Amino acid sequence: MIDTLLSGDRPNSRPLALLLIAIGLCLAFAPFLFPGTKPLDTAARICIFIVLVASYDLLLGYTGIVSFAHTMFFGIGAYGVALALGSLGASFGAILVGVLAGTALSCALALAIGLFSLRVKAIFFAMVTLAVASAFAVLVSQLSSITGGEDGLTYRIPRELTPAFRLTDMRIFDVRIDGRLLAYYLVFFCALVLFLVMLRIVNSPFGTTLKAVRDNAFRAEAIGYRVVRYRTTATVLSAAMASLAGALLAIWIRYTGPATTLSMEIMIDILLMVVIGGMGTMYGAVIGASLFILAQTYLQSLMASAEAATRGLPLLPDLVAPERWLLWLGTLFILSVYFFPDGIVGRLRNRG
Repeated sequence: MIDTLLSGDRPNSRPLALLLIAIGLCLAFAPFLFPGTKPLDTAARICIFIVLVASYDLLLGYTGIVSFAHTMFFGIGAYGVALALGSLGASFGAILVGVLAGTALSCALALAIGLFSLRVKAIFFAMVTLAVASAFAVLVSQLSSITGGEDGLTYRIPRELTPAFRLTDMRIFDVRIDGRLLAYYLVFFCALVLFLVMLRIVNSPFGTTLKAVRDNAFRAEAIGYRVVRYRTTATVLSAAMASLAGALLAIWIRYTGPATTLSMEIMIDILLMVVIGGMGTMYGAVIGASLFILAQTYLQSLMASAEAATRGLPLLPDLVAPERWLLWLGTLFILSVYFFPDGIVGRLRNRG
């Protein structure tokens, strides 16, 4: 049963399996294990970014394509839901319309980019995607009457997904069963399904061909595979999954703006998560997204505690001051690349 669910892609490492199980259980029972608004928001973001990072790894790790337009598809999915909810009202029908419209537009743009650009060398394709993503971000900022510009869009979601809605007055482990809890589990189960779908894709004959194209495109072409067709299909699938991740973010935070979906900082974060977790493995997305978002959320708090504990000592309080959290986050990334060149998943699998 588990083997079928994982599409035959077992962790093949006891430490890796235990780590994945721990992350899965923490996310599944986050509202009950970690009460409070901030932990729940962190868990929801981890779920969303697992899908986003896995969709990018489908492109980079499995197909060998470097793209800087991934946040564009992420943003399209989020804006699709935001615009639909704003114009059609706070209903599940509006969410469905927004999801379908955003995903369709993402797929169409990915298809156009793939057909026109994937015949060129890798570095030129990366530059094309960067130019397209930058142009799209500028367009979103300038169309303020539609997109809200730099201020973004705030909108209402169905009442059943808001804290005002109570499914029952009964509490489970002192946790109220309200709309916010329902919204979290909507995000969690959608993310789980999307992740399992991508796991199935990369372990199918199609996924095997993608890896062959990644390893040696000329050889794959010589034995009869249409390399451009496979690369284009992978680009479209990756864009669709990124768009769906954006839709989940829009539902969860009830706000969509350039800073939350389209910024280059998010693109860099995605790259870091892929490298930290391990390229060419879906499980790397789980570990990379979990560790990075936890560090991004709680590193400042930990550093504030360290600063207070070392007060009175020379130099140390200045080094661990909370405003230097990005310095230490960068240092942690450098150390992870040095000690885990194949990512955490690759290192754990090599150890067995």
